[in-house]
Amino acid sequence: MTYRRAAIPALVGGLLLTALLWWAGASTQALRLPGSSGVFGGQGAVDLDRWLAPWSYDPPPGVQLGTEPGPGGGAGGGAGATGARYLSLWSTAMQIRYGALAAFFVAGALFLLRRLPPVRGRTTAALLTLWAWAMVAGTLAVTVSAPWLIAATGHGSYRFLPQLAGVIASGRQLPVLLGLLTAAVTVAVARITAKGAGPLPREAVPARAARLAATAGTGVVALSLVVLSYQPVTAALQSAFPGGGLLSEPGDLLREWLVLGAWAGPAGAPAGDWLLYRCADVVVLVVVWWALRRLPALFTRATVPAMAVGAVCATVLGLLAGQLARMPLDGRVPGRGLLQLAAGLGGGVPAALTCGLLAGAAAAATLRAATGHPRGPGTPAPAPLRPQDPLRPQDPPRPQDPPRPQDPPPAAG
Repeated sequence: MTYRRAAIPALVGGLLLTALLWWAGASTQALRLPGSSGVFGGQGAVDLDRWLAPWSYDPPPGVQLGTEPGPGGGAGGGAGATGARYLSLWSTAMQIRYGALAAFFVAGALFLLRRLPPVRGRTTAALLTLWAWAMVAGTLAVTVSAPWLIAATGHGSYRFLPQLAGVIASGRQLPVLLGLLTAAVTVAVARITAKGAGPLPREAVPARAARLAATAGTGVVALSLVVLSYQPVTAALQSAFPGGGLLSEPGDLLREWLVLGAWAGPAGAPAGDWLLYRCADVVVLVVVWWALRRLPALFTRATVPAMAVGAVCATVLGLLAGQLARMPLDGRVPGRGLLQLAAGLGGGVPAALTCGLLAGAAAAATLRAATGHPRGPGTPAPAPLRPQDPLRPQDPPRPQDPPRPQDPPPAAG
């Protein structure tokens, strides 16, 4: 699929995702009406407000300090001017957030539709990868706009890096739900624009090479999920870099971008429950391995960027599958409703972005080494074959001269 054909569904998907999140963020005022607690319940309304707040233009109460009217009815002098600047920072942060959301999704969708067009045999894979990329785009948009939001609260110089980690971890639930709808619409539009695009070849990948590449990429993800996610290792990572000044305490930020989960030994808990929760981690690795095993054959060209972006989407989908598998286990806790169970969806996307890029690079390198390349980078390309001369019609055979009679042998002397 050419970039011209892929640009239309990518733009449609980016605008739709931005509009849906903006509409959801604008609905926070409805949750604060007196009757909302009767519809959603008290705790349900609070949980929904927490989900929608990162995408709302309405600032929290802490940002509106200093905006009270003065004695003459206007803004209260310097305090009012300070509050106006904070409100301006908040508005700027939200504009950056929504602009970055559209830009990141369009760029990723354009690349994915180019390498993974949603034609027969690839539609499901394209739908899942675009769904995962919608979550990645939401996380990147929140990350880019986080400094302006922190400055708008008036506490930008206090523990900046831990605050940055907290802002990045917010706003992850809505892209999970709205991203699926966006991916479905994007794939539907892409199937229309892909008609008449001509043959879309697949990469011929040997099964053994694909398995080796998937194993190498899954090993990188397992390093974070099994080793770095172990609570003693995570604690050491968080406390290893105390630092000082504005960039002090980077441990929370490192954990957000490096650690995919959290687990400890079965101390104080039944061994059966501990094993059930570990099965959810196994689900993550199985989904990642299966996706990396299939992606090289689905791509039109299994390049390093394509494998890297595909591995990011595979890791996000693996985390989502593990979180869905863990929901029935958490549902056994009394008093937990559907919103409380779904609160963990979409977590770990920043770490999935880091580990997925590394896993994709490892898988691409393994795939290249396993398939083999007879012509290395230093070997000159063989000379092209010259076309043969056209065949000329043969000359007609010439008639043979009649045999001449032999001279008689000379007479003997």
